[in-house]
Amino acid sequence: MKQVKEIENRTFSEVISGIIASTDELASISKSSETEKEMFNELALVLEKIPPIFSDLREYDEIMDTPSIRKAVGSLEKEIMRAKCLINVPNQKMKHVESIAHDLGRSLGLVLFATAEVSTQFKAKIGELHKELMNMKFSENCSPTSTSTSSRTTEFVCDLRVEEIEEQQVSTKVCDIAHHLKYGNDDEFKLAVVGLKELIHSKNVDDEWLNEEGIVSILLNRMDSSKSANQSIIIQVLRYLVCNSPASKGLISNVGALSTLVKSLAGDEEERREAVGLLLELSDLVNVRRRLGRVQGCIVMLVAILNGDDQIASCNARKLLNVLSVNTQNVLHMAEAGYFKPMVQHLKEGSDMNKILMATGLSRMEHTEQSKASLGEEGAIEPLVQMFRTEKLEAKLSALSALQRLSALNENVQRLIDSGMVISLLQLLFSVTSVLMTLREPAAAILARMSESESFLMNHEMALQMLSLLNLSSPVIQNHLLQALNNIVANSSALEVRINMVESGAIQLLFPFLMENNTKIKSSALKLLYTLSKDAPEELEESQISVILSIISSTSCKAERVYAVGILSNVSVTQKKATDMLRKANLLPILISIMNSSLDNSDVYVSLLSESIAGLLVRFTNPFDRKLQLHSAEQGVIPLLVKLLSSKSAIAQCKAATSLAQLSQNSLSLSKSRTTRWLCVPYSKDSVCEVHGRQCFIKTTFCLVKADAIPPMIQILEGKEREVDEAVLSALTTLLEDEICDNGSKYIVKMAGVQAILKVLGSGDIEAQQKALWILERIFRIEEHGVQYGETAWSVLVDLSRKGDSSLESAIAKVLQQLELFQLQ
Repeated sequence: MKQVKEIENRTFSEVISGIIASTDELASISKSSETEKEMFNELALVLEKIPPIFSDLREYDEIMDTPSIRKAVGSLEKEIMRAKCLINVPNQKMKHVESIAHDLGRSLGLVLFATAEVSTQFKAKIGELHKELMNMKFSENCSPTSTSTSSRTTEFVCDLRVEEIEEQQVSTKVCDIAHHLKYGNDDEFKLAVVGLKELIHSKNVDDEWLNEEGIVSILLNRMDSSKSANQSIIIQVLRYLVCNSPASKGLISNVGALSTLVKSLAGDEEERREAVGLLLELSDLVNVRRRLGRVQGCIVMLVAILNGDDQIASCNARKLLNVLSVNTQNVLHMAEAGYFKPMVQHLKEGSDMNKILMATGLSRMEHTEQSKASLGEEGAIEPLVQMFRTEKLEAKLSALSALQRLSALNENVQRLIDSGMVISLLQLLFSVTSVLMTLREPAAAILARMSESESFLMNHEMALQMLSLLNLSSPVIQNHLLQALNNIVANSSALEVRINMVESGAIQLLFPFLMENNTKIKSSALKLLYTLSKDAPEELEESQISVILSIISSTSCKAERVYAVGILSNVSVTQKKATDMLRKANLLPILISIMNSSLDNSDVYVSLLSESIAGLLVRFTNPFDRKLQLHSAEQGVIPLLVKLLSSKSAIAQCKAATSLAQLSQNSLSLSKSRTTRWLCVPYSKDSVCEVHGRQCFIKTTFCLVKADAIPPMIQILEGKEREVDEAVLSALTTLLEDEICDNGSKYIVKMAGVQAILKVLGSGDIEAQQKALWILERIFRIEEHGVQYGETAWSVLVDLSRKGDSSLESAIAKVLQQLELFQLQ
């Protein structure tokens, strides 16, 4: 007690100084030993390493002065004092010297664990010295010599002191360790755990004591309440117990213990690593393998560790997951957590029932893009295809359901196509066997998904085969088949397929589906008809046109309306009966209303609707039918066409420009006839057109100037897209007829049109360039214009003559000659 008080009253620096002095003294005594000099010299060499290490420890005085470290250091000081006493005993046995070295090593081990938070360098040095002392062995080559009564008495007294100290240490390490484990604070608990490990290592405790004290239960209970820093140490000791005490292994195999260990899978890196290692060591028990997968969160966390950065933990997690994968339920949990390799392995090599279980589980899971990709990459597609080709109905159904889920990814679709699945699915759809009928719906769904691939169209007969199945199928299958057919005909290389379908009566076959109440089927059928009608030479029957008109006027579905308008826009303008029917049906107001309400939206259908309506208006602005033109203008077509010039669709812009050009072709003659008819009626100057020089109105003379159509046309020419140039230039040519050429030229110049037209010469197609040259030649007839733009135009024209098409040479030469005359003047 006196010694303990002295330690408590000294400063930490004084305690360290005392250890250094005692160690130096112990080393000196060892060197001066007259017996077994070689053995004691070896011990002295190791002891001399202690003072320099502890001398450095003084730098951490404030950090190190804790109760746990003082206790560990005090234990070391006692061990040094005991060693001095033992070494002084004459004729010392080899085993006693080994015991001295090992006891000193254990005490250093206590210091090592107690100083876990200080310098890494210090811990490394202490650790090396601890190992060196624990590993010291001496060969027994000393013969005992006769001793005097006095020496025997001294030896007896010292042995008594040795036994007293050893008994005290064993008492502390055995009797108090359970108490510290149960009730000690965190520091005491940590030291107790280390002491327990040493006791097991030195075989001072056995299974009977471990069971009596309930050490395993104590450790597991303390795991729930200890600091996270202690968790890994506890698990280390449990691993040590598992390896050295078979009875302890069984105690950790119950559900409660496993649940506690599973919680550590979510701990810090070291704790996770130790927990996975312990669970792997326990997994050779049947009960553990059966119970572990049922512990909530276990498999999810193991998969997370598998995918983590800790290579050791990841490797052990993989081994443990593979052990657990003998249970199919565990495999399904692994797949849900994103680890698919065991599932694919069961699909490839498992029993028929296991394969069905895996495929069924796969089909019921929620999949991300990543999970579908992983399953495809792991090789899940091929075994599922093989399952589908077996004779068992249950295997076919589960495989198809799984493939339907995986086919939502393009890469997996390609794998299905490469496996030859297309033919197999078509054969199933043509099957009339009653037991296979339940398979037709998922088969049709997969076929629809596969049809989105460019490589799906392996032969032209496939589309006709699907077409022939339409009337023989349920609504669900019809919808899938229509989706597939729509995907096929939209393929860039499917022109021949579309023509074959039209020639095979596809349009006649599809029209009854427009009477369907099922919106999906109706929309899909309309979409397919719209695409096919682009290549259909045949005329639509009046009854068919009536059906389309009814849909346009009555449907509330945007898709249906868009495709219905598109079908009408594809009807040839030469079909006069169709034009009469559309006019009588009063279609124009409906179209104008639909378009005006859609222009401000960014809906996916707006672009297609713009194109279709603009296409239909080309029919209603036929330049050879003035009555129809007047009817269209009166309905408000021209303002709509001007709006369509600003559409985001180049096709809509082109058709709108074409319609305006057709209307403008008759503007001059209409303005003349109006002037002749109303000569005696005065009119305001505002109504006089600066191009036509007469009264012009949008609804009666279709004047582009009065409609403000020229600015958006010039804007199109100034843009980057060149598809609309020819249609716009065609409209501008109507302002340059001989009678109004000067006025038209001045107006185009006023609207900054020359620069835009020159831009077309630099990058447009040949037809557009020809029209541009024709316009420029007329504009440059006016000297003022030739002088104003001559220099710029000259360089563009010369460059075009060198790089352009030979068919443009004469037109270029004509404009250049005209500009040259102005330069000479």
